[in-house]
Amino acid sequence: MRKLLVLALVGLVAQLIDGSLGMAYGLTSSTLLLVAGIAPATASASVHLAEIGTTFAAGVAHWRFGNVDWRVVTRIALPGAIGAFAGATLLSSISTEAAAPWMAGILFTLGAYLLVRFARPLRTDRAGGRLRGRFLGPLGLVAGFVDATGGGGWGPVATPALLVSGRMEPRKVIGSVDTAEFVVAGAASIGFLIGLGAEGFLLPTVAALLIGGLIAAPLAAWLVRIVPAQLLGAAIGGVIVLTNARTLIRSAELDGPIRPAVYALLAAGWLAALVLAVRALRRTRRARAAEAASASPAAAAVASATTTPAAAEEVPTDLAATGTPTRR
Repeated sequence: MRKLLVLALVGLVAQLIDGSLGMAYGLTSSTLLLVAGIAPATASASVHLAEIGTTFAAGVAHWRFGNVDWRVVTRIALPGAIGAFAGATLLSSISTEAAAPWMAGILFTLGAYLLVRFARPLRTDRAGGRLRGRFLGPLGLVAGFVDATGGGGWGPVATPALLVSGRMEPRKVIGSVDTAEFVVAGAASIGFLIGLGAEGFLLPTVAALLIGGLIAAPLAAWLVRIVPAQLLGAAIGGVIVLTNARTLIRSAELDGPIRPAVYALLAAGWLAALVLAVRALRRTRRARAAEAASASPAAAAVASATTTPAAAEEVPTDLAATGTPTRR
């Protein structure tokens, strides 16, 4: 019971992170299950089965808050489902010994990517035009494959790519990616069911993760408007890197003073990323404050210059039959 409560709490925190960043539910949950000694295919299968419920709840919540671009959802979900099904089939056919370092390597890489991504200022300006299907289709295919084979990765691949394009509001990127993930999680679960059978899913674990995620989904859809994604992304990236480094170090059979030196180096990199994230967040806020301060006097000057004394004077008028105002 205590373990299930911990898993429910993990599901809650993971969904809060995912709903606020558009990524990291699968990364966070899969990393914990791997640390607990669960086989990679079983961990990914259980997380994706739980994600069917959490992503549905997240999609509904994001839709209610106006965070979803349905055009993007329809063009990224189907290729993502195809990639996820293929990835689940591949992971199901690999032995546990071979899959563990593979999955840890994917999670480690994605965690490092989060550190680098959120240590820099986030792009907030938007370019003109719409995202094309020839960009969204391949993106969904790759993101879905990485998601199923790594136990997570749909958000870390899809969300930054859409953000960098500069053609969508950040909140709509997050809402659309979370909503499309419902289809991706379903396809991955079908692939794992075919490859592993029903015994490949840890149903108590699935239920605990699902309950925590369902509780957090509506709150996360609201938090996406106010949470500082810069700090949250850097923080969760460091956790994922350090946790999966354990599996990689064990697979590489690094012993003696090398192991603590590697951990110390990774911790120093995490700390540096957090410091850079804080600085980037402060610079962004100062820039926005300066823009707002400079825009207000300019708007007032334009308004006063374009207002004539005659226009400022209140003159009662009647509308004639022709629709033109006439003085009384």
